[in-house]
Amino acid sequence: MSDSDSTGEDAGSGTGGGSGTDASDTGVASGGGAGVLPQPAQEIAAGYAVSGAALDLGALLWDGACLPDAQIRIPLAMLNRHGLVAGATGTGKTKTLQLIAEQLSAHGVPVFLADIKGDVSGIAAPGAPGDKVAERAGQVGQQWEAKSFPCEFYALGGIGPGIPLRATVTSFGPVLLSKVLQLNQTQEQSLSLIFHYADAKGLELIDLKDLRAVVAFLVSDTGRAELKEIGGLSTATAGVILRSVTAFEQQGASDFFGEPEFGTAEFLRQAPDGRGLVSVLELAAVQDKPQLFSTFLMWLLADLFHDLPEVGDLDRPKLVFFFDEAHLLFNGASKAFLESITQTVRLIRSKGVGIFFVTQTPRDVPGDVLAQLGNRVQHALRAFTPDDAKALRSTVKTFPNSPYDLEELLTRLGIGEAVITVLSEKGAPTPVAATRLRAPQSLMGPYPAAELDAAVKGSSLYGRYAQAVDRESAYEKLGAEQEARQRAEAEAADRAAVEKAVRGGGRASSSGAGKAPKDDASLVEQVVASGMFRSLARSVGTQLGREISRSLFGTARRRR
Repeated sequence: MSDSDSTGEDAGSGTGGGSGTDASDTGVASGGGAGVLPQPAQEIAAGYAVSGAALDLGALLWDGACLPDAQIRIPLAMLNRHGLVAGATGTGKTKTLQLIAEQLSAHGVPVFLADIKGDVSGIAAPGAPGDKVAERAGQVGQQWEAKSFPCEFYALGGIGPGIPLRATVTSFGPVLLSKVLQLNQTQEQSLSLIFHYADAKGLELIDLKDLRAVVAFLVSDTGRAELKEIGGLSTATAGVILRSVTAFEQQGASDFFGEPEFGTAEFLRQAPDGRGLVSVLELAAVQDKPQLFSTFLMWLLADLFHDLPEVGDLDRPKLVFFFDEAHLLFNGASKAFLESITQTVRLIRSKGVGIFFVTQTPRDVPGDVLAQLGNRVQHALRAFTPDDAKALRSTVKTFPNSPYDLEELLTRLGIGEAVITVLSEKGAPTPVAATRLRAPQSLMGPYPAAELDAAVKGSSLYGRYAQAVDRESAYEKLGAEQEARQRAEAEAADRAAVEKAVRGGGRASSSGAGKAPKDDASLVEQVVASGMFRSLARSVGTQLGREISRSLFGTARRRR
């Protein structure tokens, strides 16, 4: 994730007020909280009073003091209204995710977390008590005890520790794949036409070599006739796509596409004790492929969106999905891609899924997406440059009116402190509250490698997804068709040569000369008329050639 390792020492552990600075430095440092709350603090605290189940985030900071009697909470039922966790590097975002994930799991809500640096895996182990943890717990009124939480660990394509997550190219769809391949809008539309062709012809696109085979066929001498039938797709554009796919494959991306394809319903499970399962996607081994893993996360969301039924408003979400390094998803995204994200975020709430985008500044998230987010945890921002100052002012404008001087406060918050506003039980925004966050109860650091490996191999899912399967698909079908065509052409050439030699020798009788061409023609006609040969040009895989219904991102709605 985007926070430095120091967050585990300071933010979660609670150093001297959580900021590493004195009260006089921040204006929000530690102090006594007992007694009657000041009037403004009472008004803020009243906005966070919750009658039902809720997550405890921390204690209110007001006028230089941390007030443990004023607890900042978020109703559990509002977690599917989506949210944003933002802040500069090293301000505590990672530990905020860990804190929220722990409490969701304790309430029986499954959680998905992307672990980019490897330091979130510690949620599977109990935390280590110490003076800093005790100090932070005392400041915020927390009854801290070390706890571990039930976890499953995953890895993209099996690269790194974790159960392999794979997607078929057909399921991934042209829009998401275009984002990964960094295609422009015209090339994206052309790739959609190629997917349409493969769907209609029953050419299953399981892995990248399948897609490469289809595109190569369309730009070949044999396939150009087929290419002309696909409106708006030029040979030059198809060639660009083929080169992009080939280069992408050579970069080692082929591991992420294939079978068995992961079933995202696995994320919705609970542990035997009723706690929500925390699914941790280990991404440390693929940090150098940010476009891929951010787009793959979007595929997981899109797949959930397709499969889950409408449920309306629930008393608790079915799943809360934390989308870390969210700016990578939106960088260079096409208009169609952004529209699809916006629509997915808007509609998936009614299917019981909450999404939290995690990034450095709200400006990383497009306005149309930001408008869908009801909950917000804003860690400190820095203002070292004119661009930083501009981003700070823009961030302040996105908050409701507040008695705080937010422009000053956001630059002076310490590690493990944040400005919070969420939705109340009635769905109205709560007052802005500067908050000192609680300490996570699980290990604030990486899960030991040997124990992580044992947890992965001991999972009931390991046998189902660990071994890759390469069944017959477009690559094999087109290869077999090419071999059949070459054999037929060779046989026809041999027969033509024999016929010519016989005619030239003049040895054949008049009756025999009349029969040989007929027999040869009959044989050639049989080959050309064979189903193997004709299916290449017309209806490859008629049985499987029904049109696949595709959704917002062009992802397949029907599984093979």
